[in-house]
Formats: sequence, structure tokens, C-alpha cells
Amino acid sequence: MIAEFGLAALWLAAALALLQLFLACVGLKGGKAELLDAVRPAAVGQGLLTAAAFAALISLFLRSDMSVLLVAMNSHSAKPWLYKFAGSWGNHEGSMLLWVTVMGVAGAAVALFERALRRDTHMATLGAQAAISLGFYAFLLFSSNPFARIDPPPPDGQGLNPLLQDPGLAFHPPTLYLGYVGLSVAFSFAVGALLTRTVDAAFARAMRPWVLAAWVLLTLGITAGSYWAYYELGWGGWWFWDPVENASLMPWLAATALLHSVTVLATRDGLRAWTIMLAVVAFSMSMVGTFLVRSGILTSVHAFAVDPERGSFILVLLAIYIGGALALFGWRIGSVREGSPFELVSRETLLVVNNLLLSVILGIVLIGTLYPLMTEAFGHKVSVGAPYFDRIAGPIALALMVAMAAGPVTRWRRDRAGAVAKRLSVPAAVALLAAAAIGIFAWGRIGLLPYLGLTIAIAVGVASLAPLWKRKLLRTPLFTWGMVVAHLGCAVSLAGMACDSAFTVEKLVAARPGETIRTAGWTLRFVQIRPVAGDNWTALQADMAVDRGGAPVLMRPQSRFFTSPPTTTSEAALLTRWNGQLYVVLGEEVEGGRWQLRIWWKPFVTLIWLGGALIALGGALALVGRERRGWLMKWRARTVAA
Repeated sequence: MIAEFGLAALWLAAALALLQLFLACVGLKGGKAELLDAVRPAAVGQGLLTAAAFAALISLFLRSDMSVLLVAMNSHSAKPWLYKFAGSWGNHEGSMLLWVTVMGVAGAAVALFERALRRDTHMATLGAQAAISLGFYAFLLFSSNPFARIDPPPPDGQGLNPLLQDPGLAFHPPTLYLGYVGLSVAFSFAVGALLTRTVDAAFARAMRPWVLAAWVLLTLGITAGSYWAYYELGWGGWWFWDPVENASLMPWLAATALLHSVTVLATRDGLRAWTIMLAVVAFSMSMVGTFLVRSGILTSVHAFAVDPERGSFILVLLAIYIGGALALFGWRIGSVREGSPFELVSRETLLVVNNLLLSVILGIVLIGTLYPLMTEAFGHKVSVGAPYFDRIAGPIALALMVAMAAGPVTRWRRDRAGAVAKRLSVPAAVALLAAAAIGIFAWGRIGLLPYLGLTIAIAVGVASLAPLWKRKLLRTPLFTWGMVVAHLGCAVSLAGMACDSAFTVEKLVAARPGETIRTAGWTLRFVQIRPVAGDNWTALQADMAVDRGGAPVLMRPQSRFFTSPPTTTSEAALLTRWNGQLYVVLGEEVEGGRWQLRIWWKPFVTLIWLGGALIALGGALALVGRERRGWLMKWRARTVAA
């Protein structure tokens, strides 16, 4: 009965989406903004019904109900409860139900809590959100039913992919999906504003919290996914430029540009066309990522290998939504008035440069991701990997960081080049000193790109603090702190990337138990190999006594075997210190009782994820600060009126 209840809830939610779209269209065509009072309950009902359907799916996984095909194909009764719970979205159908659920709940939130939009724009926004939801309801109900039954039910399930049996599964996909669907809300806002011709500062102030929230969640999801892949796959890297990794990076790049544009529109009434276009592009990239992951055209550890017909369905949805939005943009953008002007030397100009550079990087990543697929369609296999992305996108990313350093010290609307240069003198001096110090201590051990990256990271770190200079810190607005923390996080991440690229030491050895290995100042004594067992796996574990002039610490890399489905994985052992991580992977046994061991010393690599966390924290502070300020202004206005 639980499965039938979940399926019925989905059908009812789809019916409400159709009703919501119909009412919004009637209200807009007839100029009846009062129909918004009928549209809102439909959106709230959708949110409740989709949440109920998703709760039903989680219940089926926790109960190990093998009469449901999805549970039988992706779960096992011996799995720990956490992986039963998170496994409900660790597959194609479940993840799409999560997508639809988040979209329904987000639409309900817009209906309940959004009060800054004009009534007709609010109604158009909810109508656009319903139109997007309808396509995904159709996709889920007609080609990806998560509640399909199997008869007779098998005695047990096939199990979850062992690479997904990690606590990261409970955090990484939901945060990414919340970010993706948050961008669908920004897309709906843009469509609503174009339909009602209300692209102005008030519209931007209403849209900004949703963009900020989506951007924060995307940042957290990408950061968590990077660290998960780093320790789970056992390859010692934090970013592989895998097409599915790129599928999450591309919306983030567009959302970052959108965030800056919507801020300019909200505070200075500028970049109107940029804001609308970037809202369309950001959601377009989410749709492209969804197509790549679910079309069956990719072979990736991250991808859902599914029927290509499902990919065709998503491609049709992408063409309808994005093609329609671009057509609407071309039709209505001429009616959007030009925003407030600004001089060449101004913060607005630097934000335009920021958007252009982000757009160029987005184009590079998009081309590098799709080009191999296009050539393969014509019978030629071409591989585009890290060298292409690093050499092409790397220098542009460094130029972007330089623009980021200059932005906070430049005034809005109009400034003088000499005054900006004077404010940048301290970061520039620090950068020169850092460049000299790095050159002295790391000459011959660091490449040009990491050298520039580390130097620019230090300069940006200093420049990011500029908005706090000569201010009373306790009275500094929270959103200013958010900008400072986010920009500082970018500098910290860049420093970690540069250090990892320049100073990583790798050693591959074949050793017997009892032997000692030395690398990068570390001493590793191979104590023993012994069998261990977990809830649904067995493993061979290497006990390694590790020290660097202090008390030994035990590291335990494993080679695990899962029976359902039969898979062998490497579980890396990590030892974190303030200045880096020691990373050890156990390989196969070779002749003479020796075991392959792969060892990395990765100086300051943890700065990469610390920086990502700071970026997300900065966004969260800005979100809370802006909302708190808006609430206080409204409260004061009511107090004065009373």
C-alpha cells in the first residue's frame, strides 16, 4: 500500500501542477492578479504531495520491500540503515523523485513566503515553476516510475553500488539537487519578470535570496563531492574533470555570475539584461548536467547508466524550456529599460569583467565536456582531459582572481584609477614579497601556473579583507562579512590547489610486512596484513605505523570486497596534519609476499575544502544579513506608520 500511496501522491501533484499553470495563464491573460490566491494553494499542495511521495519511497527502502523493483535493484537487507535511507536517491528513479520533491517544496516556499514581488509577477513565476514541474512529472511517471512492482519479489536485493556506500551519499546529492532546483526558481523568476515586464531593482531584491541559497547549496555539494571522490576512489586527486563533475561545475559558474549580476541590479539598478540571461543560462546548465548523467551517453563512476530513450526525453524537455526561455528573452528584452549608467572605472565594470571571465570558463568547460561526445557520434574517439582544462581555463581563472581582488576596493558607479591603485598597493606589495619568498624557497620545484596561483591567492586573501579596513567590526553589516569570508575562501582554495599541484610527493612501492618505507620525511612501518569484516563486506587491511619524529600513529588502508553486487574497492587511509595529509592506498599482492602500496604526501591539500566551506559560509552570512536587514527595514516602517 505504501508504493500505491506514493504513486497516487505523484499523480495528484502532477494534476495540481497542471491546475496551477492553467490558473496562472488565465490570470495573466485576463489581467486578474487576484487569481494568485488560487495559484498559491495549488503550489503548496504540490509541495506536500511530493514530500509525501518521497517519504513513501524512503519507507520502502528502510523496510527492504523487495516487491518494489527499485528497492530490489538498488538495496539489500544486509545494508546498514544509513545506506538504505540514502540509497533511496542513489539511483536514477529515486534521484529524479528527489529532484521533483525539491522542486515541489521550493515552489511551495515561493508561494508561501515570497511577498516582495508584484502580484502578477508572482503569479507568472509560479506558473513558470508549474510548467517546469509538469515536464519532470511526465518524465517520472511515464519513463521512470520509482514505485513499479515486481512479481514475484526476489528473496533479497542486488545491493547498492559499493562506491556509493559512504556517508557522503547522505549529504552530497541532496545539497546538489537543492542547488539545481534553486536555480529553477531563479529561472522561473526571470520568466515571470519578462512576461510582466518588471525587470527592476525590486524584482532583483526578491530574486536574490533564492539565488544565494541555491549558490550556497551548490558550493557545499561540489565541495563535499570533491572530498568524497578524493578519499573514496583512492586515486589521490580532488578533481578529475570528469564530465559528470563538470556537470555540477557549469551551473555553479553561471550561478556565481548570476549572483553578482542580481546584486548589482538589486542595489544599483544595473545589469538588467545580464541578470535575466544568466538566470536562463544557470538553469540551462543544470538541465545539461541532468541530460549528461541520465542519457546513457557517458561512462562515469558518477553517472546513472540508463536507457538512452530517457536521455531523449530530457533532451526534449531541455529544448522546450530553454528554447522557450531564450525565445521569450529575445522577444521581450527590447522592452527592458537600460539600467543606471556607470563609468569605466567602477565596481560595476569589474563585475562585468567578472561575469565575462566566468562565462568564458563556462564555455571552455562546456566545449571540453561535449566535444568528445560529438566526435564519438561521428565515429572518432577523442579524449579531453585535465591538460586541456588546466592550460586553457587555468590562466583565465587566475585573471578572474585578480579582478576579484580589485572589486571590493573599487567604488560603485564612478572611481579614479589612481585611487584604486593606491588601495591595491598593500595587496600588491604582499604579492611581490610572496612571489620573492616562493621563488627563493621553491625554485625548481614549482611550475609557473602553481607559482602564479599561490602568489595571487596570497594577494587576494589580503585584498579580501579590504572592506573591513578602518571599520568598526562589530557594526559592519553581516552581508559585508559574507563577501569578505567568501572571497577569502576563494583565496584559501586557490592556495590549496597550488600547493597540491606543486609540492605533492608520490611513492609507489611493493613491500612485505615488517619492512619500513620512507618518503617526504615520513617513516611508515608495514606492521601486518590481516582480514577484517564489516556489515556487508570483508577486507584485507594493512596496519601501518606512521611517524614523523613523534609518536607513531596507526593507519589502516583496506582492500574491500562486497558480495552484493560483487565488487572490490580500495579504502584509502588518511592522516591529517596542520600542513597537509598523508594518503595511503593498499593495492594487490605481488610476487614474494609483497603488497603494492601507493603513498602521497599532499602539503596543505585540506585548504581546498576549507576554502569551499568558507565560500559557502560567506554566502550564508550574506543571505542572513540581507534578509535580516530587509526584515528590520520593514519593521521600522511599520513602527513609524503606527
